[in-house]
Amino acid sequence: MIIIIITKIDLRLQTPMYFLLRHLSFLDICYTSTIVPQMLVNVFIENLAISLPACIVQLFVFLSLAASESTLLATMAYDRYVAICNPLRYSVIMSKGFCYRLVAGTWVSGGIYGAIHTVNTFRLSFCGTNVLKHYFCDITPLLKISCVDTFPNEATVFVVGGFLMLGCFFLICVSYLYILKSVLNIPNGHGRSKPLSTCISHLIVVVLFYGSGSFMYMRPKSNLLADKEWLLSLFYTCITSLLNPIIYSLRNKDIQNAFEKIVKGVFLNHS
Repeated sequence: MIIIIITKIDLRLQTPMYFLLRHLSFLDICYTSTIVPQMLVNVFIENLAISLPACIVQLFVFLSLAASESTLLATMAYDRYVAICNPLRYSVIMSKGFCYRLVAGTWVSGGIYGAIHTVNTFRLSFCGTNVLKHYFCDITPLLKISCVDTFPNEATVFVVGGFLMLGCFFLICVSYLYILKSVLNIPNGHGRSKPLSTCISHLIVVVLFYGSGSFMYMRPKSNLLADKEWLLSLFYTCITSLLNPIIYSLRNKDIQNAFEKIVKGVFLNHS
């Protein structure tokens, strides 16, 4: 929330990069809010039940936001590519209207992705146990308690999820190859460190998010990790969203300076 407020009120941060960062922060708030409250209820109140409608809504919202974050990270990589490799046309290419369309596209694609998997999952028959060995409604634990063949669902997860995640990851890799090539052509001491610092922050977030998500959904079945899936999902549902603002704040001098300016202004006005 602090990142959203700072990038909204500081005039120096009214750029496409911080516009996208603001939406990433908002996504992280919504993303964790679909999981953490129910998890805390389970832990502290020991109410382990969730109704079927709540489970359906949780799965849809969670998948939609995860897919939206995946496409938004690819959009942020494209923004960095334009800023570093084509700086003279940056303000023209990354216009305000184009940024709005990019963000709208991430939300729409996420909603479609979430709807596909939610409808596909809850078309199954659940005639056996209704106990999920998990702390929220996710595709994998729901498929395990179904009493019908789930191969079509697993294939859909692999194909649709792979197309989205690997497609976005491919775009990110291509963008950063061009960025690396452009940065290496900059002589030492001529502003090479700032673009590298910005890109490293984004790459850390990408590796954390895509690495944990891909390992969870794209890996082969393994009995060794069957009872540890909740631990894997804890990483990409909570820990990455916790680390995102820390990574961007600690490695971003503009946000640090804007935060200090706001705090000093509030303190002086109060005095």
